[in-house]
Amino acid sequence: MKERIYVCHTYYHVYVACLKEFFLPKDKQGKADLVLSTMSNDFGNLKERAQKSGIFEEVFMFEEKSADFFPELEKYHKDRGNIIANMLARICYTKLLGRLQEPYVPVDFKEYKEIYVFCDSDPIGYYLSYKKIYYHAVEDGLNCIETYDTARYDNRGHFGLKAWMAAHNLVFIQNGYAKYCLDMEINDKSIIPYPIDKHIEQPREELTAHLTEADKDILIHLFIENMDELLRTLEDGAKDKILVLSEPLCDLETRKRIFTDIINEYGEIDGHKGQILIKPHPRDVLNYTKEFPEHIVLQGMFPMEIMNFIPGLRFRKVVSVFTVPNAIRFADEIVFLGEDFMDRYEEPALHRQNEQI
Repeated sequence: MKERIYVCHTYYHVYVACLKEFFLPKDKQGKADLVLSTMSNDFGNLKERAQKSGIFEEVFMFEEKSADFFPELEKYHKDRGNIIANMLARICYTKLLGRLQEPYVPVDFKEYKEIYVFCDSDPIGYYLSYKKIYYHAVEDGLNCIETYDTARYDNRGHFGLKAWMAAHNLVFIQNGYAKYCLDMEINDKSIIPYPIDKHIEQPREELTAHLTEADKDILIHLFIENMDELLRTLEDGAKDKILVLSEPLCDLETRKRIFTDIINEYGEIDGHKGQILIKPHPRDVLNYTKEFPEHIVLQGMFPMEIMNFIPGLRFRKVVSVFTVPNAIRFADEIVFLGEDFMDRYEEPALHRQNEQI
């Protein structure tokens, strides 16, 4: 059997998969495969760079299909008026979504001793449960369950019944509730509002502290395709640099207003304007170069954490809305805006999910 495989949906997922590989004893490294799902992210030519990195044996692309790709699933979304009828429909939906995914799965997961899935709420979770294949879940983003427990939010009402059904593989619930999910790896158990026995803690700080300089160099070149161009961008201009982390928030017009306001409100250092650099989120489709031509927009898709490893890189300030900034080590000041800030731009219920559980 093959040793390990990671199913990743974002650049951040790939980053954590790399950290986990580097954390292993040397004689166990380089024996994992990587799957890149194209359902919600464009990985560009990351497959080729990951293949050359030496971290993974093989890299596969997964044309994972969302539920709305299959019209035959639509009828199961209708409210039938009572919990019994709705749950019977959900049982059918769970099995059918898993079965429909099968033609697109690029590997035989039964060949692997260990399977790690980031964001098992995506159809891959349904598929593995349909095939009765055990796997390990890994949190989607750093400390993401603290503010948005998707398992409980998506299953509001009769949660105990739904969790029991998931534990018996009748329906599927992500983040550790599914029968074939062995455990769910998270960064910090102490901040989880609804901890469960399957939650296991693996601090990201412990993984990054283990990296050697050679490991960091490999990661930089894996994720940053044109390092020289990025360094020229970062080195040019003023010393008082302010990094704004974009995110795919609201509609495009509202998003433009959000980041215009952020720059206006947080774009100063000691009473004078700083040099604004914008790092687009990999899933953010707003054209920041067009909308903010007076500022520097960093090109290339890479996880924000990689900037920790660039020698000498320093920002006076980093501003984030929802991206958890705990891992940032390249800034003098970190501004995390959070839910109170977002209340200005959309109904609070749209981003205060845990308050509705």
